[in-house]
Amino acid sequence: MMTIVSHLRSLQALELSIRKGSLKDAAAELAITPAALGQRIRAIEDYLGFDLIVRGRSGTRATKELEAAMAHLSAGFRELETVARILDFQRVNEIHITADSDWAELWLQPRLPEFQKENPNILFCINGTGDIPVRLGKSDCEIWFGEERGSETEDVLFRDYLAPVGSPENTKRISGQPKNTMLEGFPLLHLDCYTLNEGGIGWPEWIGKYGYRKTSPGLGIRYKNVMHALEAVYANAGFLVCGIGLIKQKIEEGQLDTPFPIEEGQWSNHSYRIEFQHDSLRRQQTEIFRDWLLTQAKASMLELKEMVGDRA
Repeated sequence: MMTIVSHLRSLQALELSIRKGSLKDAAAELAITPAALGQRIRAIEDYLGFDLIVRGRSGTRATKELEAAMAHLSAGFRELETVARILDFQRVNEIHITADSDWAELWLQPRLPEFQKENPNILFCINGTGDIPVRLGKSDCEIWFGEERGSETEDVLFRDYLAPVGSPENTKRISGQPKNTMLEGFPLLHLDCYTLNEGGIGWPEWIGKYGYRKTSPGLGIRYKNVMHALEAVYANAGFLVCGIGLIKQKIEEGQLDTPFPIEEGQWSNHSYRIEFQHDSLRRQQTEIFRDWLLTQAKASMLELKEMVGDRA
């Protein structure tokens, strides 16, 4: 029995990978990276001494060794999720969140201590880490940057305003340069999270509209996440078109700078959105957190509009 318990996370990773047909989708369900999920699967494969899943173009599928046990494995986790729901009253002070990692790190984490000071008994697990360990089953709420999903419990938090940012040092370096070539020769950093949606804005679109450079607006290092790109900005490695709402505090603290007029930007087509599970909203602590979160998001949006001149 101890062996089964010690491999519970590996078995969960296996079951989800087969049910979802994708390591990426299974990892998203568990709020971990695909690499971490793969490590869990490899751990039990190494223990047993044979492969349990096959990865192909059509997705993941069970090997013949796992196939014989798959129905029992799926049934077992369905029962565990039922138990988790029934016994959830034992964890009434816990809130489990699956969130866009940039939003969680840059927007939520700086504000959360204020909430916890007023509500010290409410504990959080955000993307698998926090005051409490991750639990089986769905999180209490999910936050993403993108389109609406049509859920009754879905709310808009805020749109973001995209504009160039850089380090104070790099801003000094380009000041005084001729406007039409001010960015010429300086490294440009690119964020895929803003440009993958229709109407998104990156350096080619921004330079095409406002100028400051004549050549190669699409060249430069690409990043999937804001946090990784910001590390390069802090190191004076280039300028970045980024969501100002996420990094407003960094700008106010002087860690980042806006090298061009803030009016030279564009509101994102997509928004940060949140969806709570119906069952979770029955708990008082979740309602308290939801009301606080929506209030904070509204205030953040108003501050952002004031900063950029309410150009929504």
